[in-house]
Amino acid sequence: MRFLSLPIRFRSLKRSPFHGLSRLSSLASANPPPMDATEASLRKAFAEKQAAADSQSAAVRSLKAAGAPKPEIAAAVDALKALKLEVDAVARDLKNAVVGNGDSSVNREAFRQVVVNTLERRLFYIPSFKIYRGVAGLYDYGPPGCAVKANVLAFWRQHFVLEENMLEVDCPCVTPEVVLKASGHVDKFTDLMVKDEKTGQCYRADHLLKDFCKEKIEKDLTLPSEKVAELKHILAVLDDLSADELGAKIKEYGIAAPDTKNPLSDPYPFNLMFQTSIGPTGLVQGYLRPETAQGIFVNFKDLYYYNGNKLPFAAAQIGQAFRNEISPRQGLLRVREFTLAEIEHFVDPDDKSHPKYSEVADLQFLMFPRELQLSGQAAKKMCLGEAVSKGIVNNQTLGYFIGRVYLFLTSLGIDKERLRFRQHLPNEMAHYAADCWDAEIECSYGWIECVGIADRSAYDLRAHSEKSSVPLVAHERFAEPREVEELVITPVKKELGLEFKGNQKNVVEALEAMKEAEAMSLKATLEANGEAEFYVCTLEKSVTLKSKMVSISKETKKEHQRVFTPSVIEPSFGIGRIIYCLFEHSFYTRPSKDGDEQLNVFRFPPLVAPIKCTVFPLVQNHQYEAVAKQISRSLTLKGISSKIDVTGTSIGKRYARTDELGVPFAITVDSTNSVTIRERDSKEQVRVDLDKVTSVVEELSNGQSTWEDVKWKYPTPSHTNVGD
Repeated sequence: MRFLSLPIRFRSLKRSPFHGLSRLSSLASANPPPMDATEASLRKAFAEKQAAADSQSAAVRSLKAAGAPKPEIAAAVDALKALKLEVDAVARDLKNAVVGNGDSSVNREAFRQVVVNTLERRLFYIPSFKIYRGVAGLYDYGPPGCAVKANVLAFWRQHFVLEENMLEVDCPCVTPEVVLKASGHVDKFTDLMVKDEKTGQCYRADHLLKDFCKEKIEKDLTLPSEKVAELKHILAVLDDLSADELGAKIKEYGIAAPDTKNPLSDPYPFNLMFQTSIGPTGLVQGYLRPETAQGIFVNFKDLYYYNGNKLPFAAAQIGQAFRNEISPRQGLLRVREFTLAEIEHFVDPDDKSHPKYSEVADLQFLMFPRELQLSGQAAKKMCLGEAVSKGIVNNQTLGYFIGRVYLFLTSLGIDKERLRFRQHLPNEMAHYAADCWDAEIECSYGWIECVGIADRSAYDLRAHSEKSSVPLVAHERFAEPREVEELVITPVKKELGLEFKGNQKNVVEALEAMKEAEAMSLKATLEANGEAEFYVCTLEKSVTLKSKMVSISKETKKEHQRVFTPSVIEPSFGIGRIIYCLFEHSFYTRPSKDGDEQLNVFRFPPLVAPIKCTVFPLVQNHQYEAVAKQISRSLTLKGISSKIDVTGTSIGKRYARTDELGVPFAITVDSTNSVTIRERDSKEQVRVDLDKVTSVVEELSNGQSTWEDVKWKYPTPSHTNVGD
């Protein structure tokens, strides 16, 4: 998806050329989303209780000033204390209602800090160039992080590329300017930036306004309901605010530079692409690609031929993308270099059915259509087939990929209850898009957009066709020739140039873009009056056309084939975002055997675990160590990652170390003919003969068997290896 908000493709080209024509005329005239009923009633109750407490406080002061009897003052003070307790109780309920699920932002941040500390300490990822104090928005994956990422990408290839018979490509990161000019990135791939007027420090304008609104809503309990509704409305339309509107709100709310409290400049656009030059002369301009999709689009003609000139088909690419973020934050969620996995599914615009749609139609999961968002309701579980049949999801192919994305994410270990599919609001949609949905995952930062699934119509192929003069089209051959009536619009460029001079191109493009009904109406007016008023949207005004400036007619001809530009259904995956959310969803703590400390555990499914199995000799013993090495070699030959620990550390500490890495299974060598296998989360053990242990772990790691299957088949050891 174009992350118009990323937020995914990760930031779709932010606004269409017609943005200013369709937006709300003013913030004041828009209808703000209704406040949650519980929150509204609690805010009212808090205001009433606070007013009563203030009134009682004034009464106490008056009694003291008048020299009232001590018993009377004491009774008034007791009443004030009781009111303050009531105020505190309502304040706690209100904070919980605002934050949601009774979970405070403090608790979320504390949880996040524990997770991040564990991830960095165990080298899942660390800031890049750490010894030089690092660079914001750049991170290195360590050994376990690399393994998790490799496993996620391997499953992505299996789940999409192989199972859907996609064509995978690998295109360069350095992209010529002309390609990104055609796609719109050079002109529109921007965020609005403000600067500290004294230090020059840069900030994203929408982030500053978003943080201000969220902090006021969550922390200022005295806000009246009308002000809360206003701030929530600003959050809802944030992506649609122009530079002037953002600047006006920043000034209205007195928002200053976060670090220095200095005044801020007016917002202005900043292009997020890293610019470079190709070749030693520096004459050929290029950019580091902000997404991987353009490489697929420009190769459409060759891919279509490779696929036997047949539609539909899909092409996929995994690769690095680059965004020169203004003020990166939130760890792996917003970085300057990241891995994208993108699919471009090319389909006939007149037939967006999918042959495998029935395989996902019965899935039920949280969906957040725009109607629920605009009415202030929460996401709710819906049947995907019902959403498609009712037109909530635009078409079967889009619905099919939504279902496949759901299965992919939940198979990785993403919690089903903290995964939702949110439909883009009208103000988020690019003008050419038919429908867009984001797979959002809830973590300590809130709901994070991790996958975008968009029906982008034929915009991309048409843009590159026009710029390159190479037709990127598909063909449908007819069994018998067909007679068709074709609309022919021929602008007389000489006459238009004499009349409109520098605006000639705008008028010509508007004429050629007319639909049949509009064109025939214009023809009739010109024939009747000799001239007609014609609205040119790119000029935002009407011009007067004369009959000699354009010829409009219909011609009948025989066609042997239909030539058309395919539509594109595009799922776009932010791999780093998915992995970070997986880290949080997989993390938990449990008490040690003695109960004197909390041990960290990652409950990764075997599918993505960085190491599938550890091998421990129970004690330092040459025979046991030899058996452990034999098991490790046999696991390696099966392609199963494992790790041997022959240190003299207690078995309990060795279990704890590997639990913290998310290793699902541990083999303990305590004899020369059989071993125990321990499962990470249940801490249960089974005894398996030495010649069968590799096949058991292989079946568990590949998902051919579950732990319950293994427990049923193999005996529990007469004595477990103590340590848990």
